[in-house]
Amino acid sequence: MTTGTQIPTRMQAVVVHGPEDYRLEEVDVPKPGAGELLMQVEAVGVCASDLKCYHGAAKFWGDENRPAWAQTGVTPGHEFVGQIVGGDDEGLALHGVEIGDRVACEQIVPCEECRYCRRGQYWMCGPHDMFGFRNFNGAMAQYMAVPTRARVHKVSKDLEPAHAAFAEPLSCALHAVERATISFDDVVVVAGCGPIGLGLIAGARAKNPRLLIALDLDDAKLELGRRTGADLTINIGSEDAVAKVRELTEGYGADVYLEGSGATPAVAQGLNLLRKLGTYVEYSVFGSEVTVDWSIISDDKELDVRGAHLGPHCWPAAIKMLEDGKLPVSDICTHQVPLAEFQKALDLVGDTSGASVKVSILPNA
Repeated sequence: MTTGTQIPTRMQAVVVHGPEDYRLEEVDVPKPGAGELLMQVEAVGVCASDLKCYHGAAKFWGDENRPAWAQTGVTPGHEFVGQIVGGDDEGLALHGVEIGDRVACEQIVPCEECRYCRRGQYWMCGPHDMFGFRNFNGAMAQYMAVPTRARVHKVSKDLEPAHAAFAEPLSCALHAVERATISFDDVVVVAGCGPIGLGLIAGARAKNPRLLIALDLDDAKLELGRRTGADLTINIGSEDAVAKVRELTEGYGADVYLEGSGATPAVAQGLNLLRKLGTYVEYSVFGSEVTVDWSIISDDKELDVRGAHLGPHCWPAAIKMLEDGKLPVSDICTHQVPLAEFQKALDLVGDTSGASVKVSILPNA
């Protein structure tokens, strides 16, 4: 194996033992096999799905309707960037990288054999192995292995590590924007000015709709939404968003609603503020079931309701947006903590007071 630096044999890593039982442990540094690479992790973002997995959400740990998907014994962390410090010639050639390159990997590690992968729909891979959740250790560790099936993207070393790791949530948001098929004359509403919501705003801004509106409960985050590209912001705690959007659209409602808050009330809000024949795109992981009046979708408005998952084919665009300085990432990436303070990172993400926007862990800081 070719290496660029002296690699230790042991390292610090967070290990999942179950909901609300994540532990910092000393483990072996992974030894990449044939065609695999070794990454020294620079930064790993903590997202809402990490937090919901930590708290035991049924989506991850199962319930009476579904089996568990997340696994114990795995190191979490799927939003990451790092430097390639080891690998054989086969692995370097396979991923088109060299020792010393900075890379980010897509979250999913597709099987390349199921119906979806064979059809090119790799982001919906049947087995759905994913860094930090299932069958592949994530980046809340000093080092991690990059398997042969990983999808690897180079990232400029000019970016701060936490800023570079933001490529993951940004790619996800850009995919959701693509699902919306935004037109120039559209009025687009984005719910939430957290990491995903800000990515939705940036992506929608690039589509240049007639009017782009951001919703949130926090004035500081709304200002960040404006700086990311929103034409207008509405604090839904002090103003009726549905009434305001109708006022701005001659009583019709918005053309497109992008939900990126993960807040249960945001779903009904979106259905109510859309016009007839409007488009609703959902990109959130909810901690519990959401109940709405489905007759709004059908008999009342005949809406197009679309889901979005991961960031397929959007990583190069997301990385370029970051490298070109298209987002105020210095203000989006509000908190960086060392690996030993991973619990603080989780708690910051869970703090509903708005103390943070994007929280990252720097495992080798």
